[in-house]
Amino acid sequence: MTRGVGGSTAEAELAKFRSMRDVVPPVGAEERRARIARVQALMRAQGVQALYLDASTTTFYFTGLRLKGSERLHGAVIPAEGELAYITPAFEQAKLETMIALPGRIHAWHEHEDPTSLVVDAVRAMGYASGTIAIDPATPFFTVDGLRRAGNSFDFINARPITAACRMVKSAAEIALMKHAMNLTLGVHRAAAAILRPGIATTEVEAFVARAHTALGFDLPASFCIVLFGEATAYPHGVPYPQILKEGDTVLIDIGAPMHGYQSDVTRTYVFGEPSARQREVWDVEKRATEAVFAAAQLGATCESLDRAARDVIEAAGFAREYGLPGLPHRTGHGVGLDVHEEPYIVRGDRTRLAPGMCFSNEPTICIYGEFGMRLEDHIHMTEAGPAWFTPPSPSIDDPFGLG
Repeated sequence: MTRGVGGSTAEAELAKFRSMRDVVPPVGAEERRARIARVQALMRAQGVQALYLDASTTTFYFTGLRLKGSERLHGAVIPAEGELAYITPAFEQAKLETMIALPGRIHAWHEHEDPTSLVVDAVRAMGYASGTIAIDPATPFFTVDGLRRAGNSFDFINARPITAACRMVKSAAEIALMKHAMNLTLGVHRAAAAILRPGIATTEVEAFVARAHTALGFDLPASFCIVLFGEATAYPHGVPYPQILKEGDTVLIDIGAPMHGYQSDVTRTYVFGEPSARQREVWDVEKRATEAVFAAAQLGATCESLDRAARDVIEAAGFAREYGLPGLPHRTGHGVGLDVHEEPYIVRGDRTRLAPGMCFSNEPTICIYGEFGMRLEDHIHMTEAGPAWFTPPSPSIDDPFGLG
């Protein structure tokens, strides 16, 4: 039997967990003010007068305000100079006042009014009668359309180059939060492996993962939870039906949850029972591909060169070229932070050069439809000395959690 797989129960494993929420502090107001100062400098350099933020993780990044998107406009405006402003439905204003972490003028709109006009009015109140407004890329089209109609004296552009330039490089506080979250989720992985038994369903494991993250004090039980057995492991994002575990099955579990807003995301693949020669062979190729990505992740290297490093290993082992199957059908990785997927992307065409503070996944899945899939996923953060792991990689198919 693979080391660390089976032999325990959900109740026994859950009893080991306690809330770890207060171990690492959330990002504070001082850091958020520094973020606003940075984005304002970028705005001035690029001739942008104001930045509109919709109900998105970017709003949380800059203001600390968590907003839920809906058909009602609720957001914030950051001017190139001066104090930010909040836009809210009038009936939500009292609630908003209890949530604000950074001061700013509140502009409220009633149900019969056009909130996009209020956004433009807020920009004009900041002293800008015309110019350029950058729009949060998460903004719904109906809001963008309304802003264009209401603000015909302004030009509107995608704010992504400005906001991504800020969010892509993580601070020490952000990296500490993600390292904490990643390692806690790796602990959930170990516990999930321990509860496996013949006849257990993927849905039972999914429920355990949610309970475990809740017990550890995460913001949510899960941002996502992919639990796959057997042939279903060949499908990178799973299949729409549960599976029942049996001896010799490949097990792939890809899970993550937010801690103080920052995401964990870890994948482990191993075998329930004794791995076959074929499973060992493909697992080893997957391992070598992840090691090639780490080795290529040097300061100044392009993101796309890391994707190429993974494909070179997989293709040299006899798998299909590029996105062909059996092989690696998707990008090798993605940035991570407040969103599970964000800039930069480890994919052909992303020529972003790696710099200290960048964080991204390393997950070159090998998919073999009709047999199984193999994915090992840990994240890398770039330091002044080069790449560093958030979590220790899986050492072997026989000891996937390094217990022996």
